[in-house]
Amino acid sequence: MTKKMNVESFNLDHTKVRAPYVRLAGEQTGLNGDRILKYDVRMVQPNEEHMDMMSVHSLEHLVAELIRNHADYIVDFGPMGCQTGFYLTVLNHENYDEILDVLEQTMNDVLIATEVPASNEKQCGWAAHHTLKGAQQLASDFLGKRNEWHLVFAHDE
Repeated sequence: MTKKMNVESFNLDHTKVRAPYVRLAGEQTGLNGDRILKYDVRMVQPNEEHMDMMSVHSLEHLVAELIRNHADYIVDFGPMGCQTGFYLTVLNHENYDEILDVLEQTMNDVLIATEVPASNEKQCGWAAHHTLKGAQQLASDFLGKRNEWHLVFAHDE
């Protein structure tokens, strides 16, 4: 038996999941009762595919900026180091279906974007490392399987 790890995703059997999906990966309650929820937004199949870093970087900029047009409870949208997805962190918001809708609206916004926001040297630490086209392809592929986002494991079908 594998030792239980402190990091939730290290306890997830990555050989059993079927991307793309969106799953609640963790939640914490602060001292004042605020709830922080973290969603695993898995874009590609772990250990079979990965997203190229320029596309990851650009999609992160786009979603981090655009998602806030749809929801005021967003804390962060950040990439996973394994390049298979992102973590979406929200505050005091537990409505899973609404999270999916907000992600869908945001990915549609990405498809019609004409530039990657904050992709200049003043606002970004690696401004030359962006691709709008790559980010839009990731968004398109993810949206193409929208009806499957709630299915995390192959046996969920």
